[in-house]
Amino acid sequence: MSALRDAAMKSKAWPFEEARRILKRYESKAPEKGYVLFETGYGPSGLPHIGTFGEVARTTMIRRAFEVISDIPTRLICFSDDMDGMRKVPDNVPNPAMLKENLQRPLTAVPDPFGQYASFGDHNNAMLRRFLDTFGFEYEFISATDFYKSGRFDDTLRLACERYQPIMDIMLASLREERQQTYSCFLPIHPETGRVLYVPIKNVDAKNATVTFDDEDGREWTLPVTGGQVKLQWKPDFGARWAALGVDFEMYGKDHSTNTPIYDGICEVLGGRKPEHFTYELFLDENGQKISKSKGNGLTIDEWLTYAASESLSYFMYQKPKTAKRLWWDVIPKAVDEYHQQLKAYPAQDIEAQVNNPVWHIHHGKPPESHMVVSFAMLLNLASVAGAKDAKGLWGFIKRYAPEATPEGNPDLDAAAGYAVRYFSDKIAPTRVFRLPSDKERAAIADLRARLAVWEGVQDDEALQNVCYAVGRDHGFDPLRDWFKALYEVLLGASEGPRFGGFIALYGVDETIALIDRALAGELAA
Repeated sequence: MSALRDAAMKSKAWPFEEARRILKRYESKAPEKGYVLFETGYGPSGLPHIGTFGEVARTTMIRRAFEVISDIPTRLICFSDDMDGMRKVPDNVPNPAMLKENLQRPLTAVPDPFGQYASFGDHNNAMLRRFLDTFGFEYEFISATDFYKSGRFDDTLRLACERYQPIMDIMLASLREERQQTYSCFLPIHPETGRVLYVPIKNVDAKNATVTFDDEDGREWTLPVTGGQVKLQWKPDFGARWAALGVDFEMYGKDHSTNTPIYDGICEVLGGRKPEHFTYELFLDENGQKISKSKGNGLTIDEWLTYAASESLSYFMYQKPKTAKRLWWDVIPKAVDEYHQQLKAYPAQDIEAQVNNPVWHIHHGKPPESHMVVSFAMLLNLASVAGAKDAKGLWGFIKRYAPEATPEGNPDLDAAAGYAVRYFSDKIAPTRVFRLPSDKERAAIADLRARLAVWEGVQDDEALQNVCYAVGRDHGFDPLRDWFKALYEVLLGASEGPRFGGFIALYGVDETIALIDRALAGELAA
């Protein structure tokens, strides 16, 4: 363990860098509460999206890194702000008319449009927990509704009454003058309509911990701030939650970064110590727009898991968290293959390299062995020409290419073959565009066919790749990538592809000759 800890203390992997920052927080003495608390927050205003998963995955990576360099116990809380009022109807759920009737009610008081749970908030919380459980995360779930109504938040809310003005000073400094006139950090929940009210507060009674306000009809009400009858606006709630729970670390998206001084200031006003923060860049859809729960753009976790194993998603989340990334279908194959490349490299690495390898963080220091003797990109291209309906349809080719491989002995490859057939059918086949070759390309492809027809060597990736190179050079392709681009577009209906020699070795020399014949006859383009 000492060698691992020494390597971890020097590692430049971002989870270890963050873990060391958290450890420095307690270099003088251990936390009085007896553990370091990591938190992730979630607003269940719509179906959970993949970015929510990313927060928990990345926080878990930092938590596990911390556990290597410190003996202080840790906890991870996933907090759902399900007492927030529903501000708008999401675009991607049923029964919008019913939801519209429940606008501004707490999410746990809005009926479930799917008819499966007690409320819309409960439905979205259940989805989130199911997603997180799929990945085996160790976490504790807290519902804001339970947090407020159970009294666990009462002491902090009473303190917020006592320190109302310092909280308001922080908030008002961040607001436009018009908003300042009506703003209060407290949002009462109407005793009759159940709606979260955004109304001015006429009086805050610190002694009795109550607030007085007029509702939309001009009627005056006085409510205790405790017991879930009043909630905090979301920015004060952020800081108050940190103070109440003693949060030591929380990460959030770049869109929150300008609010960090507000969260920190309110946490300190309420007697807490501001946590360590980590701001990540946002996930973007195919058009470069931020993904949104209400819009339903970007990918869901279920959609990713339809086409690839969960480890590839964890790998995607590990990569460059401070860089904005497109989260769209075309990133899946690359993530799968890069994950397995790192997995194959891991056993031969020394401990310093291993703790910098993404798979150490994905698997908490115990990565499995990779049995992917064929890349996912290659499986996709095989699926495009083999006409396979499932993984079994690819195994005849795989066995000829790698005779020692079996579905039982290579379960990751078997699963990837099934994913590849599905991905090709759903995402590639509808977009494929074959074209006829130019005269120059036709002559070169015919030459490649002729050389394959007399090929007597073994079906070896490198040897067949050298044949492809030789044909391209002999026919004057400069750069050679133009030659391979032509092969992909004419034979596979795509502008990019794998090493073509490897494709021939996997698909078969005779089968590739037949594919070339069809292309030159115009059958593929037709």
